[in-house]
Amino acid sequence: MIVALLNQKGGVGKTTLALNLAGAWAGKGRRVTLIDADPQGSALDWSQQRSREGVSRLFGVVGLARDTLHREAPELARGADVIVIDGPPRVAALMRSALLAADLVLIPVQPSPLDGWASAEMLALVAEARIYRPELLARFVLNRCDARTVLARETAETLADHDPPVLTTTIGQRIAFAAAAQSGRLVFELDEAAPAAREIAALADEIERLKIGRAAR
Repeated sequence: MIVALLNQKGGVGKTTLALNLAGAWAGKGRRVTLIDADPQGSALDWSQQRSREGVSRLFGVVGLARDTLHREAPELARGADVIVIDGPPRVAALMRSALLAADLVLIPVQPSPLDGWASAEMLALVAEARIYRPELLARFVLNRCDARTVLARETAETLADHDPPVLTTTIGQRIAFAAAAQSGRLVFELDEAAPAAREIAALADEIERLKIGRAAR
């Protein structure tokens, strides 16, 4: 399974979700590799911070911020159960390459009309990729969300009737994510019973329940 987290809009929490989902699957005994395809290299920075803190490695992090990703990711997938791609914002060639590599595209959005409008470009790229990969699945993920707000509820209701649809699990706006990242850790390593860790676990489970088939490559 190759899962790419993509959105042309920056600041939607792609890296945080990518790292914590990779950790959730690794915690279940899956062989996981995270590809940092963002030229900014935030996932690689996190991995280096984890090493400096002396924390044992849960999964490998590889930097591949180039438009040959669609050829290289399937090769990496031969030695892994799950590949997670942390995609770039607004690098069209890289984005297209990640889309061609993926079995599932997760599009993180925040509960804001601006995020909804910005996602139109992303959906056009998904439609373009489906010309070559008709089996490509795509889902929205509502991230950094306060479920009690009217705006969050309205965003979830709007996306419920959208194509692609939104996943049921929402991820809250929680300081635990930033606190964990500062020390090269993941939220479940700080407190497995905390809301942030439970939400990530639920999201990982929901993704695994999707019928994701890897086509012959």
